[in-house]
Amino acid sequence: MNKEDIWMLLAGFAIRNVPYLSDYTQVNSTWSSILRNTALTVILIQAGLGLDPQALKNLKRVCLRLAMGPCLMEACSTAFISHFLMNFPWQWGFLLGFVLGAVSPAVVVPSMLLLQENGYGIKKGIPTLLIAASSMDDIIAITGFNTFLSIVFSSGGILKNVLVSFRDIFIGVLAGAILGIFLQYFPSEDQTKRPLKRAFLISSLSVSAVLGGHRIGLHAAGGLCTLVLSFVAGLNWSTEKVRVQRIIKTTWHVFQPLLFGLVGSEVSVASLKSNAIGICVATMSLALLIRISFTFVLMCFAGFSFKEKIFIALSWMPKATVQAVLGPLALETARISAPHLESYSKDVMTIAFLAILITAPNGALIIGILGPKILTRHDPSKINVELTKVELH
Repeated sequence: MNKEDIWMLLAGFAIRNVPYLSDYTQVNSTWSSILRNTALTVILIQAGLGLDPQALKNLKRVCLRLAMGPCLMEACSTAFISHFLMNFPWQWGFLLGFVLGAVSPAVVVPSMLLLQENGYGIKKGIPTLLIAASSMDDIIAITGFNTFLSIVFSSGGILKNVLVSFRDIFIGVLAGAILGIFLQYFPSEDQTKRPLKRAFLISSLSVSAVLGGHRIGLHAAGGLCTLVLSFVAGLNWSTEKVRVQRIIKTTWHVFQPLLFGLVGSEVSVASLKSNAIGICVATMSLALLIRISFTFVLMCFAGFSFKEKIFIALSWMPKATVQAVLGPLALETARISAPHLESYSKDVMTIAFLAILITAPNGALIIGILGPKILTRHDPSKINVELTKVELH
C-alpha cells in the first residue's frame, strides 16, 4: 500500500461526506460490489500463487504459528472486546475479528523485500518468513470471514450453519483442485504467449467462481476455489509462474486505487453515533495490542533474539487490502438480505476504515525505521536467502 491508496481512501470518504461533492457524485452500488469482489479475487490469486510448497515444508512450525496464531487470537479477542464494549452479538464479533485479523501483504511484502535486498535479517530468514506467512494469514482470515458471514445471514440453528459452511468449503476445495489440475496442462506447450493466456484463464475462472458463488449463495466456496485453483495450477508452471504473477500484479495496480476509493465512500459521518469513533478505535487498539503481544510470545523458542521478536511482532500489525475488501461485504449483504442488521455492518465498515487509516502508514513506517536498526545486516552475496535453505524451529 502506498501514499496514493491513502489519498484514494480519503478521497472516497470526502465524496461521501462533503455536502457539495456528495450531491453530485454517486457510486452505483452494483458496480461497487462487482469491483470489490473482483479486487478480492485478484488478492486471492496472488495469495495462492505466492504459496511455495517447498517454503512451507522448510519453514515448518514457525511459519504456521505466525500465520495462524496471531490471526485467530485477534479474531477471538476482537469478538470478546466488541461483545462487551460495542454490544455485538458473538457471531458478529467473530466476523469483525476475521476482518481485522488479516495482515496486509501490500504493506509487509514490499517492505520485507527491500530489507532482504539490503541484507537485513537474511541470515535467520526473517524477511522470507514474513513474506511466506502473510499469504497464509490472509487465507485464514478470508475463510473465517466467509464462514461467519454465512452464519450471520443464514436462518436456522448454529449446527445447520456450520454444516453449510463445511459444505461450501468442500465444494470450493474440490472445484479449485479440478480446475487447477486442468490449468496445469492447458494451454499446451506448443502455444505461444502462454503466461498471458494462463493469467487470463486463471483470472476469468476465479472471477466467475467468486461472483457466481455469491450469486447462488455459496459465499465461502468461490474464494476457496480461487485459492486452491491458483495454488494447484502454479505447482506445474515452473519458471512461467513468475511471469504469470507479474501479469496478475499489474492487474492489481488497476483495482487497488479503485478499491480504496470505494471503501472510503462507504463511511458516512452522518450515520455515526457521537461516541462511535472512540469505541471503534478502542476496540481495534485493544485487539491489536493483544495480537502484537501474542505474536511476540509465539516467536519465543524459535531462535530469534529479543529485538528480532519485537520487530516481527510489530511488523505483523499493518492492515489494508483485505480489510478494504471484506469491510464493505457485510454492509452490502445486509442491505440486500437483512436491513435490520445494517447497524452492525456499518460498525464493521467503520472499524475496517479506521484500521486501514491508522495501521497501514504506521506499520510501513515502523518496519522501515526499525528494520535497519534492529536486524543484523549481512552481505546478500554471501548469504543464501532461498526459501529451501531457511531452517527455523
